[in-house]
Parts: sequence; structure tokens; C-alpha cells
Amino acid sequence: MARRKGKQDPDDIPASEQDANEEERDYSVRAVERVCLILNLLQESVDGITLNEVAQTTGLPKSSAFRYLWTLENHRYVERDEAGGLFRLGLGFVGMQSRHLEILRERARPFLEQLRDDIGETANLGLLDGDHVIYLDIVESRRGVRLAASRGDRDPIHCTALGKAIAAQLPEDRVRELLDETGLARRTDNTITSIDEYLEELGKVRRVGYAIDDRENEDDGRCVAVPLLGTRLPAAISISGPSSRFSAQEARKAAKVLIDIAAGIATNPVAVG
Repeated sequence: MARRKGKQDPDDIPASEQDANEEERDYSVRAVERVCLILNLLQESVDGITLNEVAQTTGLPKSSAFRYLWTLENHRYVERDEAGGLFRLGLGFVGMQSRHLEILRERARPFLEQLRDDIGETANLGLLDGDHVIYLDIVESRRGVRLAASRGDRDPIHCTALGKAIAAQLPEDRVRELLDETGLARRTDNTITSIDEYLEELGKVRRVGYAIDDRENEDDGRCVAVPLLGTRLPAAISISGPSSRFSAQEARKAAKVLIDIAAGIATNPVAVG
């Protein structure tokens, strides 16, 4: 019968062995830190990153940086574009993100219904997906004339309240990258078409805590949105309606309600089966 071994007294471990164990632990921590640096770099990139960028960010030789990327690629957390030599986040994250999005929808749904019933206009949940905002959920106004997108629709970030609310939480260089990709197409006479003007608008959003699309995406549309700060996702909720009925003053009043609702969504627990 095998004997159960007791814990060895640290004082009985030779100093050389203790040093070796400590060195191994330090190396493991450094390795994890480097993986985190690489994943953060990939997450912040719109088009992908090069091997040189990974090496410079982590301080690793290119050969070591490549081994990290190769391992992540084998586990599907990184994918490689052979033609361009770029690395991007891989499909290994999709399942986890999909579950997070489903939980977010479950959390948000009753709040969106409450918003629709209280304010009488369409309530939306949106997420930054690439360089556009995608509508994850929509609770349409019960009124005959209403402003409503469809779930899965995508809109630009520069002319929508959802886009502004999300973009206001991103680093400026990331916003510039996104706008360089999409441009700032004029959708109406009120659309912001200058990057500098748009960045100034985002500063205002950060100051007041909400964003407004004042007939910038559609001629007869007005929308107000706030970011969902506690979800760790680039997401926001909004209320939208015809501008002929949903005035700028009503939009500002709705913003106060949205801010409270957003806090509730971030903290509301949902049972996960």
C-alpha cells in the first residue's frame, strides 16, 4: 500500500531547489503576461497585427513571438492571413462571446420592454461588431408610426446614437481606425462628416453620459443612447422614434431614464442553464 506523503517543510528544501522553483513560477507568470499582451493587441486591432508588432509589444525575439502565436493558432484563439502576414483573433473566442451576448440579451430584454412601455418608443440593444453597430435586440413601439430597425441590422458608428455611445468609450486611435475604414458618409443634412467634429461630439457624450442622433441617420429619426459600462462589452441601449413626435427635449428626458436602466442591466443577475 502506498503511503500518503506529508507536505515538506520549506526549511527542509535545499536553497538551490527553492530558487529553481521560484524561477519557474516567475517564468510562468511572465509567459501568461505575454499571452495577455498579445491577445489585448489583437483585440484592439481592426485589420490584424504583424509578427513584428507582437515582438515589439512583448519585448520577445521574433522567433519566440512566433511560437506564442503558433500555439494560440493551434488552439484556434488566433488565425493567420497567409497572404498579408497578419494575425487576428480566431474562432476559439466565438463560443465564449456568443454565450456572453446571450446573457446580455437575457438581462436587457425586460428592461427594453419597460423602456418601450414607459416612453412609448422603440427600445434597442446594440453592440460594436467590427466597424459597425449591430442590433442584438429590439422591442418595437406599439404605435402605428414608429422607427425600428430589425435584429441583426448594422449601422455606422458616426451617425447613430448607439455608435456614438459605444465609440465614446474607445481610445481615440481606435475610433480613428474605425472611421478610416468606413468613412463618414453623409446620410442626411445633419450627419457629421468630419473626424475632428465627431471626436468633439464624443467628448460631449462622455461629459453628459449619453449620445443623441438628431436626424443624422434618417431624416425623420431621433435616437438617444447610453453605454452599458458594466458589461465589459462594447454595447449600448437606446430609444428611437420619429423626430416629429420624439422631440429633442423628450430625448434628453429619456436619457436620464436610460442611464438608470443601463446600471440595472449591468448588475441584474440572470440564471444560466
